[in-house]
Amino acid sequence: MARTAEMKLLELMVLKNDISSVIEYIGKKENFQFQTKLKDSASGDAANEESLNIDSQFYESLSKAYTELGYEGGLQGIKDCSAPKDEDRKKAADLIAAFSDLKTKISEATDEAHKVNDAYKEAMAFSNLKVSYSELEHLSFLSLRIGRIPENQYEDLKDRLEGSAVVIKLGNDSSHVLVASSKKGRFALDAELKNHNFVELEVPSDFKGVPESALKGLEEKKAEADKVLEELITEKNNFAETHRAQLEHLLGCFTIAVQIEAITARLESTELVYRITGWIPAAETENYMKGLDELTEGRIAIRAYEPFEVPSVMSGKEQVPVKLQHGKFVKSFERMIFSYGSPIYGAIDPTPFVAVFFTILFGIMFGDCGQGLVFLIAGILMALNVIKVGGWNKFAPIFMAIGISSSIMGLLTGEFFGTENVLEPFAEWVTGLFGTPHAPILKLMPSADPKSIYVMFGVFGVAVAIGFVINTCGLLLNIINNISRKRFAEAFLGKNGLAGAVFFWYVIALVLRIVLAKHAIAAYDIIIIIVSLFFAAFAEPFERAANHEKPLFENGFGTYIISGAVELIEVVSGYLSNTVSFVRVGAFALSHAVLNFTILTLTEMVGGQGTIGGIIVLIAGNALIIVLEGMIVAIQVIRLQYYEFFSKFFHETGREFKPFKFEI
Repeated sequence: MARTAEMKLLELMVLKNDISSVIEYIGKKENFQFQTKLKDSASGDAANEESLNIDSQFYESLSKAYTELGYEGGLQGIKDCSAPKDEDRKKAADLIAAFSDLKTKISEATDEAHKVNDAYKEAMAFSNLKVSYSELEHLSFLSLRIGRIPENQYEDLKDRLEGSAVVIKLGNDSSHVLVASSKKGRFALDAELKNHNFVELEVPSDFKGVPESALKGLEEKKAEADKVLEELITEKNNFAETHRAQLEHLLGCFTIAVQIEAITARLESTELVYRITGWIPAAETENYMKGLDELTEGRIAIRAYEPFEVPSVMSGKEQVPVKLQHGKFVKSFERMIFSYGSPIYGAIDPTPFVAVFFTILFGIMFGDCGQGLVFLIAGILMALNVIKVGGWNKFAPIFMAIGISSSIMGLLTGEFFGTENVLEPFAEWVTGLFGTPHAPILKLMPSADPKSIYVMFGVFGVAVAIGFVINTCGLLLNIINNISRKRFAEAFLGKNGLAGAVFFWYVIALVLRIVLAKHAIAAYDIIIIIVSLFFAAFAEPFERAANHEKPLFENGFGTYIISGAVELIEVVSGYLSNTVSFVRVGAFALSHAVLNFTILTLTEMVGGQGTIGGIIVLIAGNALIIVLEGMIVAIQVIRLQYYEFFSKFFHETGREFKPFKFEI
């Protein structure tokens, strides 16, 4: 059985002049995990800090330019980029300067356009004022106010002053107004104007409006300012289009530079040498060391350590990181493992078991050939990147696997998008090879036929049998893993050790003997069950003796008896529930068939499959089943893996291998 990948610890002694290229090599290879947490960056030397500041400034300026130019989607990758050289810094400086100059021109043109537009608006606002303002102001019965308000408050001001004052728009918009009220109501008027953010304008006493020539000049100046601004915006768009590739490349280079310097500033170092230690898969060590030696032209000292040669590992202070090695199909199930916890280094890799069990259980619980083909086609399209669903494309093999298993189960049950007649010829051909042709091959839907009861019990029996296999695999993994780690007490004693396994296996075998062979319970059956149960539930002193721990009864003999009795109940109830829990597999298989039958019945009620209404109900019903029941079944399968399989051997977790790589 495959185990987790073998790892080695590399110790690198790197000269100061080579450190940047070495870290770049490490980041691009993406298979080196730093051994321990790096020290605080504040301890970096002045030269590093200065370099970091320079490249950080370039990075920040380029990032800002990238955002302001309105590029969508972000950087796609930095695999083709390298740490910047002096030539790249010069190009970046020129690009930043050119963009800054263009931004300045646009900013100045925008300010000028705003000024001209504001002047033009105010001129238009007073263009119709033909009477001297002083003549209006000295009217004994009127109090006048001329000024600006936010355009969106004009209607509200007009409504609030209705009956007490007159509000007149000046010009073509609502931002400039003339408000007139009686002298008596001027205080209330001023209060209301203040609430509406009114800004009074100073109007010369002899002002009689704006001459036509001045209006025309302002209009021409406004058009000219708008044109200049439009041309600069066009220039910015052209700049964005022509410089995108260069900007993205430079941004990628400085992204790498900033991360290199951030790591460098946190490494152990002397004035001339840096020390790097980290974990790497053993299979890649030789090529990795050779690549580093060629990169530095021999100016590097490298030493590789086996895990048992690392003091922190042997003392238990550090765990060796765990890497799993699989093909595309099994690899797609890795996240299911790591979401629960990482296996212990050197243990048997449970991912292949999970891949097989998940595929089989999902297929049984979601048996429909047509709906399975939907999953299969979706998986193929996701694998080809024809459709992209966030980060789900990496799970394309899972969709293909459950699509195949669901389709196979659908062929057996005769289900094709809920209908049974489509697959009848296939079922009759297959069954005809072994006797009288009939369809479907396996009928899940309960009916008046007495045979359907046997089929139903058969489905539940198969589900429990699968549960027995999964539980057994979990127990064997626990036993083998503990033996390989020389933890013999845990391997042979306890609920999940050999003692618990013998109890579980023997009870299952005894039940089968009684049911199938009509055997009676013998004395040796009782002895085997009692002995295995004893070492499963009352194993504490024997485990402590095997591990050379004293006293044998850690909390006293009385506590040992009580805890043993509780453990005894847990062993029996646990194995019973672990087995019965898989009955849900058969239950979901039946419920899926019932749901399909319900959709088909509704289709017939609205006119059948030959009508538009029937087609709509059939499509909508199947879509609902695929999405909702698909999610429910997936959750149930994951639950069975976590609680019935992982619980047998996942008693402690390891440390996932997370190699350093450059982030976008």
